[in-house]
Amino acid sequence: MNNKIARNRDQVKLREYLVNKRRLFHQYPELGFQEYKTAQVIKLELESLGYEVKSGLAKTGLAATHYASEDDPVILLRFDMDALPITEENELDFVSKNPGVMHACGHDAHISIGLGVAREFMSLENKPPATLKLVFQPAEEGLGGAEAMIADGVLNNPAPDYTLAIHVWNEMDVGWAAITPGEFMAGADSFTIQIVGKGGHGALPQNVNDPILAAAQVIQSIQSIVSRNISPLDNGVVSVCGIHGGGTFNVIPQTVELTGTIRSFHSETRQKIIARLKDIAEGVALAFGCEARVEITEVTPPVINNASVAKIILSKTVAHFPELKINTQYRSLVSEDYSLFLNQIPGCFMFFGSGIKNESFRYGHHHPKFNIDEAVMPLAVSFLLQAIRDLSENFHLQ
Repeated sequence: MNNKIARNRDQVKLREYLVNKRRLFHQYPELGFQEYKTAQVIKLELESLGYEVKSGLAKTGLAATHYASEDDPVILLRFDMDALPITEENELDFVSKNPGVMHACGHDAHISIGLGVAREFMSLENKPPATLKLVFQPAEEGLGGAEAMIADGVLNNPAPDYTLAIHVWNEMDVGWAAITPGEFMAGADSFTIQIVGKGGHGALPQNVNDPILAAAQVIQSIQSIVSRNISPLDNGVVSVCGIHGGGTFNVIPQTVELTGTIRSFHSETRQKIIARLKDIAEGVALAFGCEARVEITEVTPPVINNASVAKIILSKTVAHFPELKINTQYRSLVSEDYSLFLNQIPGCFMFFGSGIKNESFRYGHHHPKFNIDEAVMPLAVSFLLQAIRDLSENFHLQ
């Protein structure tokens, strides 16, 4: 048989496999630390392929390993599994069957890509000289899944020499990829501001210290932090994403609570934003006769790609994919807890364009009509397999 025909046939089979898996996972999404059925499907598939599978990491996480010799590098690939508490609004044959839960960020595709890598790697006659460790992580969506997996020893036995991960990215078309050395995604913090005043009758405002009015002024004032306290050459975000207070049309409440997020790349910027947030909330609240209580919770540090690993991929792997449009300077203020893996292992996190060509049907991540162009999946599988080979060969040249 002609080699080109054989390769094309293999690619068709791979795409069918990936699409079937992705649509299965899409129909049965599970929230963070609740991915029990998802994990069971993954475990059975990996065991059938011949991997040594360790399950129950961080409740529902798995690590599957195919061993090479002790002299070969250990390369860890991470794929997240959790869905979001979103009611799907797509009209597809494979919409979510779990009410109020949806794969609205592409993690169903990530799982499928991971299984595709596992399947294709085992079928290679000339395998890269590397121990392959595939990690399927729960609870990436701000719930601490990476931290929990690391605490459960996912980075041990065997300890990785390199790590890679990808994320489908609906902002761009299939055929685009972001591979950025250094700073790539922002660190995230969440904040809660409780403004305590003196409630009372809505018709007698002279007798109250109105926390709703104070909250409104706080919201407006903290918008000045990035525009007036952070250098235009730096990056930062402060967003109020929730406001809760009152319950009756004629009662001014005692308290109002604001919730939101802070994004930054640098520790100094983060500390400045936090300090200014506290100063503004407390000062403005005081001016209205109220008290502000501010709580900050660190969600995840920034994603910093290892420059050497990114260089290997950019100088070697991308040469096998001339059709890819590579952006080496792309950065995002979105966050990812894969950063915790990168803090301990040299590695690289990459975006692969997945936006549907017809922009009338293209929606962003976390939207109830989110969907992807499934052509991204076989491309990502092939890219990761080549990256594994290139990293392992570089390791042996050192």
